[in-house]
Amino acid sequence: MKNKIVAIISSIAILIGLFVVGAKMYKSSEADRLSSLSSDDLKLFMPEYSPVYGDENAKVILTEFLDPECESCRIYFPKVKKLLEMYKGKVKLVVRYAAFHRNSKHAIKVLEATRKQNKYWESLALLFNYQPGWADHHNPQPQMAFEYLKELDIDIAKLKEDMKDPKIEQIIEMDAKAIKTLKLRGTPSFFVNGVAPENFGEQYLYNAVNKAVQQSYKTP
Repeated sequence: MKNKIVAIISSIAILIGLFVVGAKMYKSSEADRLSSLSSDDLKLFMPEYSPVYGDENAKVILTEFLDPECESCRIYFPKVKKLLEMYKGKVKLVVRYAAFHRNSKHAIKVLEATRKQNKYWESLALLFNYQPGWADHHNPQPQMAFEYLKELDIDIAKLKEDMKDPKIEQIIEMDAKAIKTLKLRGTPSFFVNGVAPENFGEQYLYNAVNKAVQQSYKTP
């Protein structure tokens, strides 16, 4: 009986060991894959059409695939803003979209239309602020976004017309292709100069940005 127990424990230990080694190898291969993608095609992480926040000459590119309807994206919004303030002039944010939720496309079209009135970043902050209202999972009311945006003195009639621009649908489709290429399954997903942080989490994101800043702004 004791021999059986010992054998079972040993088998479990071996399985755990194999799992840990496999996970590390997977992380390593993923890092190599994403690193090679970033060097081959930087446009994957900073397309010409994507919204960019920060100094255009900043050497560090923080790319975020976000979903306006995603609760985690809402939580991370002030954290990302804090990072940009911390490394002002050195880091710029590039937003790409991941329309994973039911009303995501509607919200993205609203946001893209606000760009035509130069109110994109204020609108993004506002939609995240009111997300529990318009994006409630039990009773979503995406049309409420128009009411909230009135706080920013946005021309709602023009906004609704601009939302019909076929270029916005093209943006959503191109970002969807990038998501497929990168095999992303959740939001927010971050890349720093084309490389994903070691893991998901505020500290991992901070470490990745800090490392990139140190490398990009080395003093001779």
